Amino acid sequence: MTPDRELDVKGLNCPLPILRTKKALAEMQSGQLLRVLATDPGAVKDFQAFAKQTGNELLASGEEERVFTFLFKRK
Repeated sequence: MTPDRELDVKGLNCPLPILRTKKALAEMQSGQLLRVLATDPGAVKDFQAFAKQTGNELLASGEEERVFTFLFKRK
């Protein structure tokens, strides 16, 4: 799946990655995909909770070389 938009929040700590992701998703159309790149280890739990609370679907997540990747589908 190719994301419609990518958001780089590497180097930022909670709550900034969540806030920037929320803003980016708000600017997108329903069904569009957003890939988020983060380095905050807390982002894994934060983004899982964020998806449940907002209804935006967390399609995938992973980690490579200390960079966490999240793929969201806009509700």
